Amino acid sequence: MTTPCIMFIQTYFYRKSFTNKVKFTVVPIAVGVFLNSFYDVKFNLIGIIFATIGVIVTSLYQVWVGEKQSEFQVNSMQLLLYQAPLSASLLLFVIPIFERLPNPQTFITAWPLEVIFMVLFSGVIAFSVNLSIFWIIGNTSPVTYNMVGHLKFCLTLLGGYVLFHDSLQFLQVLGIFTTLAGIIAYTHFKMEERKKPVLPSAESSREEKTNLI
Repeated sequence: MTTPCIMFIQTYFYRKSFTNKVKFTVVPIAVGVFLNSFYDVKFNLIGIIFATIGVIVTSLYQVWVGEKQSEFQVNSMQLLLYQAPLSASLLLFVIPIFERLPNPQTFITAWPLEVIFMVLFSGVIAFSVNLSIFWIIGNTSPVTYNMVGHLKFCLTLLGGYVLFHDSLQFLQVLGIFTTLAGIIAYTHFKMEERKKPVLPSAESSREEKTNLI
């Protein structure tokens, strides 16, 4: 539900517009994701509340990543440089509430080389993931980033089936192809939009006439 939520936020709060064709591509994607999750999801009131909050927060975060890059005229690396220390500082107050604190001896004893490597490697992976999020949103849009996420989700399921022989139910297979159909349609319509020539607005025409005079 993140994709339609992002469209709603951008339409009603940031005056962004989406063509009807692009809006309709969300339907098969939402149906496909639901079919993929049909066997894994159990509904209850608390879960629905937290899921709704998660969708809203994620949507706002992705919209703001794009808007702040445009507002402050910074690239993805610069915005991440300012955002990462702030996020880390905020997490310091949240971690003790939700996580069990490790034994202080853990930080005193010598760590094996393999453990140090894995900690550093996980940090590099986390940095790369965050940078890719900022880069994709900054160069395309939050909706396009969501389409990449849906594609990754489908490829993960197909990869698990092909490489590790994970079982797939019929509805999951149907959901994968339904989602892929929506992604392909979205890509096609966005490429069509880019090919269309941008017509000058009335305001820009008046400015050109003023400059000529």
